[in-house]
Amino acid sequence: MFSQILKLILRVESQRLVKQTGAESRSKGLSSWSQFVAMLFCQLGRAHSLREIEGGLKSCEGKLVHLGIDAPARSSLSYANAHRPWELFEQVFYRLLATVSAQVAGKWKFRFKNKLFSLDSTVINLCLSLYDWAKFRRTKGAVKLHLVLDHDGYLPCFGVITDGSVHDVNVAHQLTFAPDTIVVDDRGYNDYRLFPIWTDAKVFFVTRLKANAQFEVVEDRPPPIILLNGYPLHPSTGATPEIREL
Repeated sequence: MFSQILKLILRVESQRLVKQTGAESRSKGLSSWSQFVAMLFCQLGRAHSLREIEGGLKSCEGKLVHLGIDAPARSSLSYANAHRPWELFEQVFYRLLATVSAQVAGKWKFRFKNKLFSLDSTVINLCLSLYDWAKFRRTKGAVKLHLVLDHDGYLPCFGVITDGSVHDVNVAHQLTFAPDTIVVDDRGYNDYRLFPIWTDAKVFFVTRLKANAQFEVVEDRPPPIILLNGYPLHPSTGATPEIREL
């Protein structure tokens, strides 16, 4: 997986972005490409410290030759993370997103007629002594990543990072969707002030009720018959009827 992701990022393009952002101005030793590979290894390998990154990369130095880097010292990596501009990696992300978006467009056989999005969030723990602005709990720091996933290619189309204490619904109120869009979300987005806004905008939504939800059954309707390759699909068992030639 590590090498497959790196193949999507052209070294020539990355060098152009380095010059454009001035990431290596007056720098010596550790290149921006080596820094990027090291931090990507940190994410995929779930490393928790610079020491783990350094040790992990040194354990596979033979394979690093094919990537054009050496295992960086943790002191050099620490200095690069503290002083090099973040705009470089922002541009790398957008180039990578454009590349994979072009590759996955129109390849999925199973598609809804309506645009389908999934809305969810995840908490990313941070050290409160280093990131005192990342308010979450009294002794813990964290940020929350709110993400909208486009099912046409399974790629994110919207993302925002907030303090870990920000509720999911607060971000959902800031989102707008085109009419006839289907939004799938978890019960954390269950808000009866939000649902009328989506309904008025002709946005469909699928969610889960909270355990303490109060509701009244207005009408019972039979489940629809789903056609699979021209044959009806049984709504309860999911099995197609036996077809015999006459």
